[in-house]
Amino acid sequence: MSAPSLPRLQHIIGSGIVALVGIWVAYISYTQQPSEAFLFPRLISSVFAVLAFWTFGKACLGWTKVGSGISGRQFMNLLPGLVVALVYIFWAAKGFGFYTATTIAFFILLSLYDPAPHTALKSWLKRIAITAVFMAVMYGLFAKLLTVYTPREVFF
Repeated sequence: MSAPSLPRLQHIIGSGIVALVGIWVAYISYTQQPSEAFLFPRLISSVFAVLAFWTFGKACLGWTKVGSGISGRQFMNLLPGLVVALVYIFWAAKGFGFYTATTIAFFILLSLYDPAPHTALKSWLKRIAITAVFMAVMYGLFAKLLTVYTPREVFF
């Protein structure tokens, strides 16, 4: 049996990390109180963990078509977004409150990856408008429709 190719190895490692995160998120959602507030996160995290394990299993068995993998340049393009996501998940959501942190993180990510010129006022106004609409949808979905618990800290 030969060693897995680099693209397949990238897929195995990446899907393994996602599966571990899925287990961690599911564990957190099942151990937090009050349990009624975590019903929706439990449902979502359980589905997420099952799909992550399915993907990891397929990668390990070589059943997934993995393409050519991620190059170093592609990884460097993804790195700023990963850093913003990690800061948001592990610190900002609790430190600033869910809605404030989500607004900041979404605006930063949109500004990082939007191909529109960063020197034009019009593109900045468009990013602000998109962020406001996104947050209105998020607030309506989580606070009004699903009535789920969100991290509430400094702001709201």
